[in-house]
Amino acid sequence: MNIFFLQAGTELEKSTVSEVVDAIRGIDRLEEMGIEFLPKIISAIFIGVIGLWLIKWLTNIFMSIMKRRKIEASLQSFLSSLTKISLYVLLALTVISVLGINITGFAALLAGAGLAIGSALNGSLGNFAGGVMILLLKPFRVGDLIEAQGQFGIVKEIGIVYTSILTSQNKTIRLPNGALSTGVVNNFTDQENLRIDIKVPVADYTDVDKAIQVAIEAMKTVPCVISDPEPGVRIAELTGDGPLLVLWPRIKVKPYDPANPRQMEADYYTVYFGVRKAVYDAFLKNGIATPSSTLEVTMMGTK
Repeated sequence: MNIFFLQAGTELEKSTVSEVVDAIRGIDRLEEMGIEFLPKIISAIFIGVIGLWLIKWLTNIFMSIMKRRKIEASLQSFLSSLTKISLYVLLALTVISVLGINITGFAALLAGAGLAIGSALNGSLGNFAGGVMILLLKPFRVGDLIEAQGQFGIVKEIGIVYTSILTSQNKTIRLPNGALSTGVVNNFTDQENLRIDIKVPVADYTDVDKAIQVAIEAMKTVPCVISDPEPGVRIAELTGDGPLLVLWPRIKVKPYDPANPRQMEADYYTVYFGVRKAVYDAFLKNGIATPSSTLEVTMMGTK
């Protein structure tokens, strides 16, 4: 019996000693790992803190530059967010690399995700790029009266993907920025004044000089027609029915007022339709005839 207990005690002591040795070895390995990774962890924390501060500083500088250049507020917000996200991703990859983790897999994952997203959003990315170009180059601004893609109206909103215009029929039309940035855009309110071309025919053998003078005086009576430069009239074409005159009244381009966003459109149509009526009434009053279709009927007699 004593021999049995002696052997059991010996085995227990061996087991305990083995556990203690394993524990000591584990502690040693932890110490070795700590010695190996502690500098990397400290470096990663240091780089992370400094990186976060630098990202904030660089973002603020970028925002200040965009504000000084008077870039659109919507584009400022987007570019600032895009820059910040890009810097955060770069900082995260740098910290991971400092910790000794291979970033090749992360880079491949990001590249694959970018390719998949680009393929899925092919058309939208073209519109997005067009929106950025419009907001940077500013071919038109909110409140401008434009004609583009077969549509005519006031620019209501310039988004990253679409531009909204408000037509005279009170319809909001969204134009894709991709086609808008590469197509022809006629901006009616880019200069200090806008000339409106209105064609008016007069009958053959009309005293053209008198008709021109009457038309000029009539245009001056229409509200919103400016006197400097004064209205003009030219002979645009000679037809079989008589000369075709083109009237050139001008309106002043006013700054965009959010309280009255349709002011320029109202001025445009006031002149466009008002000049037609004023000139027509003046022609009637001064005996200036306009072409009229004549139907000739020949009566054939019978024998």
